[in-house]
Amino acid sequence: MSELITLRGMTWDHIRGFDPMVVTSEVFCDRHDRNVRIVWEKRSLQAFADRPIEEMAEYDLMVIDHPHVGDIADTGILTHFDGQGFDPELTTLESQSAGLSHPSYAFNGHQWALAIDAATPVSAVRPDLLPIVPEHWDEVVELAEAGKVIWPLIPINALMSLFNVLANIDEDFGQDEQGMDVDVGEWAIAQMMRVARHLPRESFDMDPIAAYEWLSCRSAQSYCPYLYGYTNYARTGFRPHLVTAANIPAFGSNGPKGSPIGGTGIAVSSRSRHQQIALEYAFWIASADCQKGLFFDAGGQPGNRVAWTDARCNSQSADFFNNTLETLERSYLRPRHKGYMWFQDRAGEFVRNALMEEISVGEAIRKINEHYKRSLPQ
Repeated sequence: MSELITLRGMTWDHIRGFDPMVVTSEVFCDRHDRNVRIVWEKRSLQAFADRPIEEMAEYDLMVIDHPHVGDIADTGILTHFDGQGFDPELTTLESQSAGLSHPSYAFNGHQWALAIDAATPVSAVRPDLLPIVPEHWDEVVELAEAGKVIWPLIPINALMSLFNVLANIDEDFGQDEQGMDVDVGEWAIAQMMRVARHLPRESFDMDPIAAYEWLSCRSAQSYCPYLYGYTNYARTGFRPHLVTAANIPAFGSNGPKGSPIGGTGIAVSSRSRHQQIALEYAFWIASADCQKGLFFDAGGQPGNRVAWTDARCNSQSADFFNNTLETLERSYLRPRHKGYMWFQDRAGEFVRNALMEEISVGEAIRKINEHYKRSLPQ
């Protein structure tokens, strides 16, 4: 009997992040070779967003967030997917990208991960409580004034929401080294404050999962304007109440434009002794057939556009994909330069503090721009 080959993987702690990796690994290993196994571990959502990829270098496979690629592209920690004998498959995946999911992992001429999960801030709705979904920010303000809005505003989500407002009015954050125009930034945060001042206090300590849990289990609030989408809550029976998805509200005539692309990609460690197997697994789970089939059925949220337009995937998620595809395809790619993660880890606090009226809007803008300039390569 040949020696058992074990690959270790690290992903994030949610049914959407963990279960599809376990299920697809079992099926892959059964089809590939019974002497191969892939064992997955998980870490919290916050740790997934904050901790450096360097801390996962001992794993063969890593599920990563795209803003990290600028920091790791020249470290040698990851194996790039181009030039490894799978270039035709890579071209296919590029053509099947859900929004900017695939190119978000391309940096300095190489592809550092394959998009397996596509997400961007969308709106969340309790359809039994809110039959008409807001399309414009003024409508969101009216709902907030009536006490019907929840909005996850921990620092990272507060920052992404600010990016969303700016990109929606064609003032994308990071177009130059200033970060954002001071007057425009003050206007954007003021718009956010029109809603924030009417939120439950718990909003400022919520991440998207907590907001979904709130909406799906309580009935005081019925709408959230921006939170990274989760198809799980749009699947019948997952929670007491169905939470459906909709495009984000707009400020002018641009429609649902500017939502900061998120999601996850699968990466392969350069230290892995089993890179060929790891690459084969990665390309398989990113493929359209796996994404719209096994991956979705295991609770995953596909990163492949074929799955987003698939009738079965939509029928089983209250049309989550169809209802938010425009938002995804018009999403905003935030900066990814080396040093960006240092900025992101700090800037969200300034936005959140301003929304809680603990610092002035002017001070928040000044600090955000100062930190952004410091983050840029010198």
